[in-house]
Amino acid sequence: MAVSNPKTRWAIVAPTFADGRDTCVEGESGILDILHRYGAVKAWNRSQGKIVLHNGSIIQIFSAEKPERLRGKQHHGAWCDELAAWKYMRETWDQLMFGLRLPQLVPQVVIATTPKPLPLIRELLVDPLAVISRGSTFDNAKNLAATQLRRLLAKYGDTQLGAQELYGEVLDDVQGALWKVAQIEADRMGRLSPDQGGIYPQFNPRAVTRRLVCLDHAVSDTEDSDEHGIIVASRDRHGHGYVEHDYTMRGGPSEWAAEVVRVFDLHECDAVVVERNQGGDMVRATLRVVRPNLPIIELTAKESKRLRAEPVAMMYERHMIHHVGVFGELETQMSTWVPDSGMDSPDRLDALVHVLTELLEVGGAQQYLDALALTCPHCQMPNVRSAKVCFSCDGALEPEGP
Repeated sequence: MAVSNPKTRWAIVAPTFADGRDTCVEGESGILDILHRYGAVKAWNRSQGKIVLHNGSIIQIFSAEKPERLRGKQHHGAWCDELAAWKYMRETWDQLMFGLRLPQLVPQVVIATTPKPLPLIRELLVDPLAVISRGSTFDNAKNLAATQLRRLLAKYGDTQLGAQELYGEVLDDVQGALWKVAQIEADRMGRLSPDQGGIYPQFNPRAVTRRLVCLDHAVSDTEDSDEHGIIVASRDRHGHGYVEHDYTMRGGPSEWAAEVVRVFDLHECDAVVVERNQGGDMVRATLRVVRPNLPIIELTAKESKRLRAEPVAMMYERHMIHHVGVFGELETQMSTWVPDSGMDSPDRLDALVHVLTELLEVGGAQQYLDALALTCPHCQMPNVRSAKVCFSCDGALEPEGP
């Protein structure tokens, strides 16, 4: 379309800027290789993520991590890659739609994504103007490693997750699962206020009284191993929990230990939560190689995974847990895991249960102290509610909103 229509503008929107550059543009099947076949490329600026064609058309990369970058931009069309993995899905989509307003062509968007059962994807699937094209991983078998395909089929072929990831099916609510997609969506929060284009209530980090990062360590580190679940969550003085970030990854001990410490520092967490049952001594020792004085909370899982997960699921039912943004992989695990079914309890889900259990199962004394606290907007230190000036930084204190 860019080649056939001179002086038109196009957007590539990916989960991150790096995804857009390394996969969508420069990847083995990326758009740059295709454009070179046409002899159409005049210039490609990697740092700006901008392709300029000889005919004056421009293709620009945008990141779904920064929806505001799309504000005010205008395009004739767009390619949305891995929509289900967008961190700020609704906000990014809305800003893109506002900018599809240039004349000359009928504005169009092509979306390539795993069809996770998220609200926006469900809306698009029933949109009468949408054209749906489906395919399975095995339709592309000639371009993929045969040994890995056999492993995927053996491990996931008859599972709910396999139906979604391998065969492109949109999952309905899974019977027996502890979480429903609609339930998570109902209490979701955003990092953009409504007057900035977001549709979700705005998350207020000033209200946080405690923040933890949890590591659910995978026992082994092979191609078939689980990932290392790394979830950041927080609590406010009203007892509500906020799932803020998912940094789940694969890698060896030095890699996951370094990542946990980085996340701990980045989000100014109070402690790291680990499970003692799952190699606790080794995990603690590995983390303290990177940071000797790292505060670590060790949990001992005495109950079954169902009994550990059910109280957390009940907090979701009581509208006391909020996801700050969209966490596609985590929410898929939550809505497809069925306790006592023989399914492994997934990595991200385990980390979520551990961190929320530690955050929300607090005694009366802690709840009392949280209720007394007035958090300084400048340095985040708690102050007595009657204070006018922060005892720590001397900044002016203002009563917090609801």
